[in-house]
Amino acid sequence: MIPGFGSRRRFSDLTEQEVLALAISSEEDDARIYRSFAERLRGEYAATAAVFDGMAAEEDTHRRRLIDLHTERFGPVIPLIRREHVAGYYARRPVWLAANLSLETIRAEAAAMERGARDFYERAAARTADAATRKLLGDLAAAEAGHEGHARSLEAEHLGDGARDEEDSTARRQFILTWVQPGLAGLMDGSVSTLAPIFATAFATQDTWTTFLVGAAASVGAGISMGFTEAAHDDGVLSGRGSPWKRGLASGVMTAIGGLGHALPYLIPDFWTATAIAFAVVFVELWAIAWIQNRFMETPFLRAVLQVVVGGALVFAAGALIGGG
Repeated sequence: MIPGFGSRRRFSDLTEQEVLALAISSEEDDARIYRSFAERLRGEYAATAAVFDGMAAEEDTHRRRLIDLHTERFGPVIPLIRREHVAGYYARRPVWLAANLSLETIRAEAAAMERGARDFYERAAARTADAATRKLLGDLAAAEAGHEGHARSLEAEHLGDGARDEEDSTARRQFILTWVQPGLAGLMDGSVSTLAPIFATAFATQDTWTTFLVGAAASVGAGISMGFTEAAHDDGVLSGRGSPWKRGLASGVMTAIGGLGHALPYLIPDFWTATAIAFAVVFVELWAIAWIQNRFMETPFLRAVLQVVVGGALVFAAGALIGGG
């Protein structure tokens, strides 16, 4: 049976044959992605398209060398194992499926792909005891590092003198992966998911202290759950997303803040005053989520606003109806 989401293997538990099979399927995927990049860019950026054609051809060469090695050591039957079957394995975001990709987006994705592939081959080489396998994996790691440098040069070649400094770009990307993405997920979860229990309690009891206790418990509990989930599901080694504890801290703290924001007003004894302030806080929270999505995740602002407002309104309405009923 093909491994599913709930039965993913840890990279450290893979056999040498499975590591080779994973490398083969990854090279196949990367070659297809580079060719799709080349087709998107061929009309306007012919030189860059040629670069990606060459990178795809080299990935094909890597795949053939890996298949030859697998056949020599383990026979012609290659196990079916892909990235999504391995916990914490570096993922490929499906950005190539979107229309009208910018050169900057493609360049950044190509650089990230090569970093992930290089790290994988370095780790795989360190785990094998076979000299020929170790040599091949080490050679492939060096080749991927060369690709990474080539991808880094694309922006400078084709975007003129205003190309971003690579170190700043890498640092910003790592900051987003480690802090912004987990924190944003936590803020969204804490702000939206706690609306229903808090306002259901508020309208059912019209008791501000009870509402505060329910909101505080829901917020802190959700923060602990989100923090541990983020830290436990990916150690960050192969995915490149950074320290799991940093990501868990960002997710957990922002989840708790998102819920406590509209729970704290119920420390005010007057029910309607507390509720009015809680409404205002919810508005600020949803606006902050939309701003972060627009600023760091490149989501159009109006789309981000629509998403969070519709989601928040539905959850609030559910809480109000349940509490008022």
